[in-house]
Amino acid sequence: MVSVTDKVRFVETDMMGVVHHSNYFRWFEMARVAFLAKAGLTLGDFLTAGFLFPIGEVSCSYKAPARFDDAIRIEATLEEFSRVKMAFSYRVVRSADEVLLAEGRTRNVFTDQSGKICRLPDEYYLPLAALKEKERQEAGHDGR
Repeated sequence: MVSVTDKVRFVETDMMGVVHHSNYFRWFEMARVAFLAKAGLTLGDFLTAGFLFPIGEVSCSYKAPARFDDAIRIEATLEEFSRVKMAFSYRVVRSADEVLLAEGRTRNVFTDQSGKICRLPDEYYLPLAALKEKERQEAGHDGR
């Protein structure tokens, strides 16, 4: 799991003083990019090499409202991963009281610049697979 911390900005709220629902998807992306960085990869690495990973599916279940100036933690876990796709689950938690604000999921496919689904080569696949395996073992799911 990767965690990103942030603070709710005023511009992210609506007229009710609550974070607009669309911002959760931006926060999911922040955590997904941080996961890549933890594996030693950047979004720029993928783009320079001609790989894209558009979202094919996204969902979010809102549990409690986030408000202006709340400190939040966005957690991302790589749930599924292969050479052609990856799926993350997310949790957004208010840091002050550990209240779960939202849970979500995204599924991406890897494509070339023309949008054709492709397979990741080892230089991108292996670091992500190694991080996923390391996290699985740290979570106590190593089969022992």
